[in-house]
Amino acid sequence: MGFFKKLFGGLKKTATAVANGISAIFTKTFDDEFYDDLATVLISADLGVAATERIIDDLKPVVKAEKIKTEADLKARLADSIADLLGDEELDLPDPSVLLVVGVNGVGKTTSIGKLAYRLKSDGRSVLLVAGDTFRAAATEQLTEWSACAQVRLVKQGAGADPASLVFDALTSAKAKGEQVTIIDTAGRLHNKTNLMAELQKIDRVVGKVAPDANYRKLLVIDATTGGNALSQVEYFNDAIGLDGIILTKLDGTAKGGIVVAIKQQFNLPVYYVGVGEQLDDLLPFDAPAFAKALVGLDA
Repeated sequence: MGFFKKLFGGLKKTATAVANGISAIFTKTFDDEFYDDLATVLISADLGVAATERIIDDLKPVVKAEKIKTEADLKARLADSIADLLGDEELDLPDPSVLLVVGVNGVGKTTSIGKLAYRLKSDGRSVLLVAGDTFRAAATEQLTEWSACAQVRLVKQGAGADPASLVFDALTSAKAKGEQVTIIDTAGRLHNKTNLMAELQKIDRVVGKVAPDANYRKLLVIDATTGGNALSQVEYFNDAIGLDGIILTKLDGTAKGGIVVAIKQQFNLPVYYVGVGEQLDDLLPFDAPAFAKALVGLDA
């Protein structure tokens, strides 16, 4: 299955809601009432108020200048406006790179790490996985399975081990063996778990000290089905360690896929990967133009 078909399939619920909403309000008279209704459609897909206003302000002069008449043309210009807001930034991983992957429990963090390791290994990169979630034995077991599937090396310790010390040992090993990409799993954290957040900040400091010359990126995994609640997660983790980007999972299970746009508008953080299914290759590099087209229900 091609990239766009996978993305379109993953966004089916969101795209159906947006496309049907536009069809219901479409008129060749693009007046204030129409744009108010369009704003309601976009906000319902969790694009957020600020992003929606920006997109519509960008769309209005284009519709007028081009004398848009058809629903398909309107959707195409709407997709262009959404893509422009999102930008299109790839995750550059020069040698060596370290990825610290964070997020609350249940968002698909460990699974995303495994799929990313599989993708990188398939591209010929050497990858080291670090089982930094020492609070849940199941997380280490899951990452052990992924390391075997992707055929990459794993550093782990027993349950209850100090994760910062584990990360120190893993990075020291990665440097000695010349690993190209090190991916660190971490325990799921909520905003009210101050001790866990303090520990995450400790891990962050360890990476900075042990691998000061590495390309270091901190990625937050967000579950798309949480919709607007994802924004509070982004804010909290960003305040704690300073995020570099987002991995969005479970895009295939929500009608709120527009949360990507809201995150970009509010935090100016790029989305690097999106999860659109359960298969090994269902973690896709983010493509803003393709995403925007799929979001409004347009074919490739």
